[in-house]
Amino acid sequence: MTVDDTGSGADGDGRVDPEPAPDSADPGEDPLALRLEGLILGAERRYTPFQAARSAGVSMELASRFWRAMGFADIGQAKALTEADVLALRRLAGLVEAGLLSEAMAVQVARSTGQTTARLAEWQIDSFLEGLTEPPEPGMTRTEVTYPIVELLLPELQEFLVYVWRRQLAASAGRVIQAGDDEEMVDRRLAVGFADLVGFTRLTRRMEEEELGELVEAFETTSADLVAARGGRLVKTLGDEVLYAADDAGTAAEIALLLVETMAHDETMPELRVGIAFGTVTTRMGDVFGTTVNLASRLTSIAPKDAVLVDSAFAEELIRTGDAPASEAAAAAEKEGEEPPVYRFALQPMWQRPVRGLGVVEPWLLTRRGDGGGEA
Repeated sequence: MTVDDTGSGADGDGRVDPEPAPDSADPGEDPLALRLEGLILGAERRYTPFQAARSAGVSMELASRFWRAMGFADIGQAKALTEADVLALRRLAGLVEAGLLSEAMAVQVARSTGQTTARLAEWQIDSFLEGLTEPPEPGMTRTEVTYPIVELLLPELQEFLVYVWRRQLAASAGRVIQAGDDEEMVDRRLAVGFADLVGFTRLTRRMEEEELGELVEAFETTSADLVAARGGRLVKTLGDEVLYAADDAGTAAEIALLLVETMAHDETMPELRVGIAFGTVTTRMGDVFGTTVNLASRLTSIAPKDAVLVDSAFAEELIRTGDAPASEAAAAAEKEGEEPPVYRFALQPMWQRPVRGLGVVEPWLLTRRGDGGGEA
């Protein structure tokens, strides 16, 4: 939760000067909600924002920056913070004082953690807990079963969250360490792909909200599983679109074609189109930015239905790594040798065209070998 930074001061010996009386708790606040909050936080409300900042030994300004970065709402001077809030402030400030993080980086840590866990928490409450807390017997209310369910689930979910985070941290650290030099640790050469459901806007006008939600969830779940299984990284989902990245072009190509093939076999899914580009990408807070990302997005918007378009740099990378022939003529000539290479993909050059904001680009149609591609 965020705070306002207008707290009162303290005298030289550390005693807090008189401050405005804390706002009283909302008399209409649900007692069960307060009990549930105490269970989840593991501590009772003890501090106003000013008191929490003083107890943590940080300025109100820095405390406000941290809380706002974590995405919590303003609470004025209500006594709503706990010992855990004080400890979190103290830890972040301690990392800054020790020189392990700059203040700006500590704020980024707070923001990235807050944004990621906020989405997770919303999903767990909206989908997971709602289903589990359906009253098991007539006459019981959901509130009567919520507390014991949360009490049982909380320690298990916490352990699982820490486990997954450590696994993801290890995987991410491994990718960074394998980078060729220090510059690649921030600005890396990656394959970036967008997969987009065709005609999704029209679907939103025809489908019921529940049906639409199920379709989006199925699309996101299937895409996430395919990307992970093939060694890519799901960057984010945008309802009708997913953005993924891969360290090499071959992996990104395999993911794109699998996505198209899988969705094509599902009669409930609209057609899919995918655009991929290869090049330098800037990574920040788990997201990717730069011209390469913009180009992948533009290629997706012009891709035919159930097809994959790639940029020339991506095509060159597939050719360089031996995943695709430079041309069908070259592939046929090589087959005359004793051990012809086995190509996984085919590339068909398309008409050059202007792309808004990026000038003229040369898209290539990506297919599997034997699918009829690459015969232009």
